[in-house]
Amino acid sequence: MSSFQRRDVLKIFGAGTATAGATRSFAQQASNTLDLRVTHQSGWNDCFDRVFLGGDYWANPMEDWRIVDGMAECQSSAGNRNIHLLTHQLTKADQPFAVSVNVRRVESGNSDAGVGIRIGIRSELNDYRSNLFARSGINVGIVGDQLQIGRKSVPVQSDLDAGNVTLHLSGVPDDHQVRLTLTATDTNDKVLAKVTSKVAADAVQGNVALVNNFKAQVKSGQGGRYRFGDWTVAGDAFTVTPENQFGPILWTMYSLSDSRGDEGFVLKLSALTGPLGKEDSDQIQLRVRRDGEAWESMGTVTLDHDAWTATFRLPNWDQKRPADYEVVYQERQKSGSPVTHRWSGKIKQNPTGRPLRMAGLTCQNDYAFPYAPVCENLMRLDPDLLYFSGDQLYEGHGGYGLIREPAEPAILNYLRKFYQHGLAFRHAMKDRPTLCIPDDHDVFQGNIWGEGGKPMDIDAGGTSSNGGYREPARMVNVVHRTNASHHPDFYDPTPVLQDISVYYGDMVYGDVSFAVVADRQWKSGPQNVDTGSGRADHLADRSVDPKTLDKPGLILLGQRQEDFLRQWTKDWRGHAMKVLLTQTVFAGVATHHGGYDGYLVADLDCGGWPQTPRDRAIEIAREGMPLHVNGDQHLTTLVQYGVEKQRDGFWSFCTPAIAAGYPRWWRPDEMGMPHQNRPQHGRENTGEYVDGLGNKAYVYAVGNPEVGTKKNRYEKAHQKGSGFGMITIDTKAKTYTLESFRFMVDATDGNPDNQFPGWPVTIHQSENAGDNRLG
Repeated sequence: MSSFQRRDVLKIFGAGTATAGATRSFAQQASNTLDLRVTHQSGWNDCFDRVFLGGDYWANPMEDWRIVDGMAECQSSAGNRNIHLLTHQLTKADQPFAVSVNVRRVESGNSDAGVGIRIGIRSELNDYRSNLFARSGINVGIVGDQLQIGRKSVPVQSDLDAGNVTLHLSGVPDDHQVRLTLTATDTNDKVLAKVTSKVAADAVQGNVALVNNFKAQVKSGQGGRYRFGDWTVAGDAFTVTPENQFGPILWTMYSLSDSRGDEGFVLKLSALTGPLGKEDSDQIQLRVRRDGEAWESMGTVTLDHDAWTATFRLPNWDQKRPADYEVVYQERQKSGSPVTHRWSGKIKQNPTGRPLRMAGLTCQNDYAFPYAPVCENLMRLDPDLLYFSGDQLYEGHGGYGLIREPAEPAILNYLRKFYQHGLAFRHAMKDRPTLCIPDDHDVFQGNIWGEGGKPMDIDAGGTSSNGGYREPARMVNVVHRTNASHHPDFYDPTPVLQDISVYYGDMVYGDVSFAVVADRQWKSGPQNVDTGSGRADHLADRSVDPKTLDKPGLILLGQRQEDFLRQWTKDWRGHAMKVLLTQTVFAGVATHHGGYDGYLVADLDCGGWPQTPRDRAIEIAREGMPLHVNGDQHLTTLVQYGVEKQRDGFWSFCTPAIAAGYPRWWRPDEMGMPHQNRPQHGRENTGEYVDGLGNKAYVYAVGNPEVGTKKNRYEKAHQKGSGFGMITIDTKAKTYTLESFRFMVDATDGNPDNQFPGWPVTIHQSENAGDNRLG
């Protein structure tokens, strides 16, 4: 969202005249004569006022920063608000570097924790994205009346309220260490103070950021607020990676579907930007080319000013040929000079006449952000389609708290968390269709019992065990648009209560029909029944008859979605096989929740409750012989549903969490739950069971986790049963081949230990109607 001026060579140190973009005092105050390349200079003074996000920068948290009068201004007086440079990381401690920035105080506080620069911000991965949230580094700046580098300080007399102070930091290799020199100057280039300190060479490596209030413990109302301008970094110590830029076009998602009508195949594509200012352009253009031909404009769309998405709909798309595309944003600057930004990808040709390969993904707890092992496997495997089944974020994503209302700040809080999803998976999403549906945590609820869109009675219970939507409807609709605005046209877009949008419908692609169903939007809340425990949605007492929880009139999918499924199962135009996509599994395939000894009889949050509408949903969909792909549970399972008898329903593949947080286990054998007809592989905890809600479930495979103990985030995610699923649909052989991959593997090297025990598995289409072969 910002533009940047670039120079070839800048004399930062020693004799000579500095080129434009460097202050004279910076050149004068350094003690060595070195030539350093200018690699970055901020261009905020050419930006209109807006929420601060995009381009070369990541702001923590986004909603606390604005561009004001050409400077980045922190809107919060709380601690550790910061702006990271995405494209430049300090990686070579044996080379010099320099950083400078102008700072000015706009509000004082009783516990002002200072202002300045932080270097050496590094997580255990030292990935520029994971570093964004690392609590490490060396603080360099002004705190009170002290100019300081880490713990070393000298007195400084500066009037941060009256005018800008420029901080100049240089780093020079010195006998296997780095000598840091910090100089403060006023607007007349007068030196106010200077401090020098030696640090370990590896201490400077990592991200570089600007910081408002160095101490994280400072609460809102206690610290100071500052503005930052003219941020410059230079030096061969920096590794420069322009492709790390994130914005103003953040990423794209698209779908391609056979309309089975006059419009032929319809391409829908959404481009996401960060929040823009009132004076900024809000137009996005889509351009396409095939076979190296000239680019052709597909038109211009206005961004939605809540969700900051622009959605293109192109009927009669030539699905037989691949195409390159780019979305284009013309940034309008105060100077009048436009800057063009592009984000490009590929539209795959419809994969007809061969097996279709879909990746199943769910649940992104950010302790394992940015999930590189999963992302890298997606790029290696090159699936035809991605399916994210929900929990693209959790309430704690990125830290810095949760804003529930009013709608506008809640939306910004949500967008900032959702943008981590794009930062992790944007390269996988841009080149293939992506179906992406929200779940409970996406709308800041522990569970959703949507009850047709009604507002939650906040006084009646918490966000995990009370019916209705907790967040403002305007925010919920932003969640729906950012996730699913690019989906094929919805079956019936009529909103539910509070004018909350819906997103159910189907996509016909690669000779397969994918039905997207929201299994929480109409679902009844547990306040309608009595589980006999302290928490309404948890059945903890074995003496409670689960049939008493199956009260007449309770809802799972709702009448509208049931009607859609009835139509979908009978409509075979343009495809030969079907897949049902929902958030969660229609059975209670978990015995332990939250901790290894956390036994529960049943959790009403699963799709196994309410039981009667669960059975009805299976009976309706069974006619289409679909495979059911879902997530949510953080526990990968392969289960065949039963209604009248065991194994008379279709199969469910619950894929592993991308990063499992709250753990679950399926350990019925040690709990004495009876079973019959264990599969031929003989693994424990498999066979025909009746779950804690009284539902029939044939469990063929389960990927129980370990207790997470590792310090490294990726090793911990692997321990906790994280990973992803792959589904290969062969419409000629009429089979589904299911693979459940662990987190830290190379999914292409053929190692059988890459997958959870029991996978891979091949299921024939007819088995989804009870014609069973697998056993």
